[in-house]
Amino acid sequence: MTAAGWENQLYFGDNLEILREHIPVASVDLIYLDPPFNSKATYNMLFKEPGGEQSPAQVAAFEDTWKWGPESDQAFHEVMTLGPKKLADLMESLRSFLGVNNMMAYLIMMAVRLVEMHRVLKPTGSLYLHCDPTASHYLKLILDAVFNVKYFRNEIIWKRTSGHSDARRYGRVHDVILYYSRGNDFTWNLTQQTYDESYVEQYYRYQDADGRRWMSDNLSAAGLTGGGYEYEWKGIKRVWRCPVHTMERLEQEGRIFYTKNGIPRLKRYLDESSGLPVQDIWTDIEALRSWHKERLEYPTQKPESLLERIIRTSSNEGDLVLDPFCGCGTAVAVAERLKRRWLGIDITHLAIALIKQRLFDTFEAELCQYAVIGEPVDVPSAQALARQNRHEFEKWALGLVYARPAKDKVKGADAGIDGVIHFTDDPSGKYKKMVIQVKSGHVSVSQVRDLKGVMEREKAAIGALITLKSPTRQMRDEAAEARHYEPESLPGLRFPRLQIITIAELFAGNTLLYPRLGAGTFKKAPRKRKGPSPEEKQGELKEMMAEYTID
Repeated sequence: MTAAGWENQLYFGDNLEILREHIPVASVDLIYLDPPFNSKATYNMLFKEPGGEQSPAQVAAFEDTWKWGPESDQAFHEVMTLGPKKLADLMESLRSFLGVNNMMAYLIMMAVRLVEMHRVLKPTGSLYLHCDPTASHYLKLILDAVFNVKYFRNEIIWKRTSGHSDARRYGRVHDVILYYSRGNDFTWNLTQQTYDESYVEQYYRYQDADGRRWMSDNLSAAGLTGGGYEYEWKGIKRVWRCPVHTMERLEQEGRIFYTKNGIPRLKRYLDESSGLPVQDIWTDIEALRSWHKERLEYPTQKPESLLERIIRTSSNEGDLVLDPFCGCGTAVAVAERLKRRWLGIDITHLAIALIKQRLFDTFEAELCQYAVIGEPVDVPSAQALARQNRHEFEKWALGLVYARPAKDKVKGADAGIDGVIHFTDDPSGKYKKMVIQVKSGHVSVSQVRDLKGVMEREKAAIGALITLKSPTRQMRDEAAEARHYEPESLPGLRFPRLQIITIAELFAGNTLLYPRLGAGTFKKAPRKRKGPSPEEKQGELKEMMAEYTID
C-alpha cells in the first residue's frame, strides 16, 4: 500500500516554509486545500461540558482576516521576480485594480503558496481548492495563471446548507471547489452518486411483475463512436451494440423487451446500477450538523463524505495526499481510511492536538505510523516556542496531557486556569474536574498557593501546574500539603490533589495522575475500520456487471 519506508507526516508550521523546505518536487498525487476564505471572521473552537451543555470556553482556532504588511510585500516581490510571468502580470493587474488592501493581502498569500503546490504536484496529480464566492473569482484567475487555463477541469458547486433568508439578497447556500489537473494525463476514477427520487421516477419508470424497476436502453449502435456489429435480428437489419451471441443470451435471460414497432431495447435494472456519474453540482452531501457523530466542534469542518468523493476520484491506494490547511484533519483521516499516504500541515497547536486525538480515536490499532514534525521535541525547542509565542506554547503543553484550553488567552484574562480535564471515577458517569495552569517563565511557591485558591473556587477535584522551569523545593512542599484525592468507588487508589510536572518530565514519559474511567478533551471521533477499499468494491461491481456490458 505504501512506498517502502514511508511514514505519514503531520507538520506544525507555516505551510509556505514547509512546502519549500520539506516536500520534494513532483512528489504529491493529490492536493486538497480548504484555506481561509477571507471572510473577516474569527473562528472559535467550541467546547462542550461533559453533560452536553455549551462551555464558556471558546478558543480562537484561526482568524480569517488579512492585512497588507511586510509579509505581503515580500510575497508580492517574490511573485514578481521569481514567479511565472503570467502570474506576475496578473498580480500586478490585480494590485492596480484592487489597490493595497486586505483582499490583495489574501490573494498574494494564496498565490505564492499555489506556486509551491504546483511545484510539488506530480504530472499526473490534481488539486482541489475549496472556497466560497468571497474570492473564488480571483482565485480562479490565479489558478489559471499557475496551472494553465487548459488544465482547469471543473468548478464544483457544493450545496452545503438548506435554504435560508439573507437580508436583501438571495440565500447563500453553496461553496465552490475549483478542480485543476497538473497535466493531461491525470488520475481519474469514475465515481457515482445515488440517483435522486425524481431521476428514478423519470427514467426507471418500468417494472417487472416482481416489482423490479428498470429503464429502457438503446441496443442500436447508430452514431456510436467505434461502431458496432451489423446483422439481422428478428427481421430488423442494422448495426447493433453487441454481437449476436450476446443478443441471444440477453434474450434468454429476459433482458430484452420490444417496442410497438418491434425494436429490441435493453432492460437496465435499478438495483444493478451503482448510480449516476458524479456531476459538477453536489447536492447529495450534507454539511455537518450538531447531531452528526463525526462533528468535532471545529469551525469550518467538512464532512468526510465530501473528502471521500474527491480522494476516491483523483487518487489510488498508496498515492500521496496533501492538505496544507488541514484544520481538524478531515482530509488526512479519510486518506488514512482509504489506504492513501498523507501529509497534513497546520499552523496552530490546537489543530495538531485535535488531529492526533482524532486519528487515535478513529483507527486505534489500525492507524499507520506517522510523525509529527515542527513541534518541540526537547526542552530547548520548548523554550524556543515559549519565547516565540507564549500562547501557542500553552496550547502545545496542554496537548501533551490531552487537556483542553480553558479560554482564549488572547481575548481576555484566564481567571487562573489555562486548561481543563474532565474525568469520571464512578459508575454514575458524573464528571469531576482537573484544572491546569501552564507556566513558561519564572515559577515560585506563590503560584502553587494561587492554584489552591483556583481549585477551591472551581470545586476541582485535582489541580496541576505544568512548568518549563524546574519547581523549587518550597513549591513541592506546598503541593504536598494539599494531600490526596481518593475516589470513593476506587478504594485503595490515591492521586496527588495538587501535582507539579515539568516539560522535561513529560518528555521523559511521565504524565498527570487521575482516574481514567472516562475522560476526554476533544469530542471523540467515531471508530471506523478501513475495510475493503473503494477500488476493491468498484472492482467487485465491475465483475458482477461485466456480463451485461454491451458497449
